[in-house]
Amino acid sequence: MNRSRSSQPPVTRMTRSAGSRHIEPSEKLDCGPGPYGKQRRKQTDSALAQDLSQMRVSGQGGLNTSSPSASAVKSSSRGGLASVARLVKLGRCKNVVVVAGAGISTASGIPDFRTPGTGLYANLERYNIPYPEAIFNIDYFSNDPQPFFSLAKALYPGSHRPNYIHYFIRMLHRNGLLLRVYTQNIDGLEKLCGIPDDKLVEAHGSFATAACHLCYTAYPAEEAKQAIMNDKVPLCTFCAATVKPDVVFFGEDLPQKYFLNTQDFPKADLLIIMGTSLQIEPFASLVNTVRSTVPRLLLNRHAVGPFQKVPLRRADHMELGDLEETVRRFAEMLGWNDDIEELMRSQETLILPTLMSSPLSVSDQTSCQSRGSPDGTETSRAVGQRAAGSGSEETDSETDSKSSASSSQST
Repeated sequence: MNRSRSSQPPVTRMTRSAGSRHIEPSEKLDCGPGPYGKQRRKQTDSALAQDLSQMRVSGQGGLNTSSPSASAVKSSSRGGLASVARLVKLGRCKNVVVVAGAGISTASGIPDFRTPGTGLYANLERYNIPYPEAIFNIDYFSNDPQPFFSLAKALYPGSHRPNYIHYFIRMLHRNGLLLRVYTQNIDGLEKLCGIPDDKLVEAHGSFATAACHLCYTAYPAEEAKQAIMNDKVPLCTFCAATVKPDVVFFGEDLPQKYFLNTQDFPKADLLIIMGTSLQIEPFASLVNTVRSTVPRLLLNRHAVGPFQKVPLRRADHMELGDLEETVRRFAEMLGWNDDIEELMRSQETLILPTLMSSPLSVSDQTSCQSRGSPDGTETSRAVGQRAAGSGSEETDSETDSKSSASSSQST
């Protein structure tokens, strides 16, 4: 992880925090000078807003302001997928930004953090920590790294497969539509499904690298993993402090790549938000930095962040419920389902040997997997049972390369 301070004004340094606040700075973005000022918006955004207004479902009257979430769901969830799918099919969305959270990985058998009863934060009693978020607090880790290392044994990549949702994002890239995906996840499943590094921002870091938590001296990631898996504490060869994977803790600087958001979100013409509680800053506020007329589609189990407001912003849509089912319906509307299924089969031939060679991580991991959602566990097993497609890897790789080149030209 690059821990050098950002050189991009006005943000010089930004850390991960547990506080959540939702502001709407997009109005400033619309009115300011530059390529996304008012003159250009007349040519593009107004037409897009007109398309959206024509596609909104009727029956938005009678909102009950005493129950914002219920009212928002009733007024806007129906027809949201169809509206956005039509925009994509009309070619109106060519710079799609995806914001993803832990909810996209529950179908792979990895529990999210905040779901009552089944989330990771609800099952941390064994680690004897003062409060759930302490397990990702850098000061607490400095004093006692063992709770995080115990949890890390369950979270380390290598035992879970990407699911349909990850491959839907990959299909956005394959079709030349994905500008970038910003993920809060540290499970590495976005990379494993084939999303290239230049399209991926792991906002909260990953297990792919490791370093000393005090002096930031790099440490071999595989050696750190072996030590952690064997209940040992990896130590820095320079200052003898504790080494940890480059997962961003509360109080640590975000990776330099995170600041691509200052370019990507003003450029986006569709924002898809999926599987996140939007409670961790500064990540949560990213969804408010697209232009006000850009459609925002929330695919989630519950309304979160700005989608809890009544009325919703005119270009906002949401579809609530089981995330994998929702994404499948969205893919079917776009005519992508068969291609995604084939992509999953072909990718399985590449990742299955890696997964089989990775040792299962002790009882913590087994326990962690058993707490995943029933739908997700079944789906994960079903993916493993699919027959592997032959001879399709090269074709898919070539397609991805072409899409990447096309995306670069469009930017």
